Amino acid sequence: MRIDILTLFPEMFEGPLSESIILKAQEKGLLSIRLTNIRDFARDKHRTADDYQYGGGSGMVMKPEPIFEAVESVLDDEVPGEKPAVVMLSARGRTFDSALARELSSFSRMVLICGRYKGVDERVAGLATHEVSIGDYVLTGGELAAMVVVDAVARFIPGVLGDIESAETDSHFGGILGPPLYTRPEDYRDQRVPEVLLSGNHERIRKWRRTEALRATAKRRPDLLDKAELTDEDQEILDDIEMEGDGS
Repeated sequence: MRIDILTLFPEMFEGPLSESIILKAQEKGLLSIRLTNIRDFARDKHRTADDYQYGGGSGMVMKPEPIFEAVESVLDDEVPGEKPAVVMLSARGRTFDSALARELSSFSRMVLICGRYKGVDERVAGLATHEVSIGDYVLTGGELAAMVVVDAVARFIPGVLGDIESAETDSHFGGILGPPLYTRPEDYRDQRVPEVLLSGNHERIRKWRRTEALRATAKRRPDLLDKAELTDEDQEILDDIEMEGDGS
């Protein structure tokens, strides 16, 4: 997968893109990440990428011309029939989640547009196939959001993780939270690893993990259950959890 990141501050990405799994994915040739400075497409000697907003009001707005031309530049070698994902990081966008990360990972190319200042000229939205927000809060720019999207999307690219099950057992895969995790030692400060995890019985362990994942979701993020991919077994487990809560 090739990812182009359009930003006013490409230096912000040097650390996150050159460490850990993202670095290994690039070394394996599974991921290619290119940074483009939007200022390189500004039309004046000061490389101005923002201006006052029409209608008045505080805050500067990113100009459309540099962004349009930057997008066109990175897509000038687009393969016929290949439709890239063009993602504008925006507070008004669809909330980023595991399902969207998996959807974006199916594209062979993705362009991320990082906004700044008060926002981006509305005409830029016409370039985007996706408008994405990573949460209901305000950041100083889209760069941190772009890092989140890159990391989450990369995990779904085949071969990026050493074991694909690592992605399939993460929290939010399938729409629910993950189960509790334990490692050595078995006993630490009077807290023991649940006996079922030491039993060697794979079916019991699977059932326990699924039960605890559903329990955590019902307690901490019940909103997720409305759209989660639940089986008949899951529903039975949830019914039992609800009865426990009633003291039955």
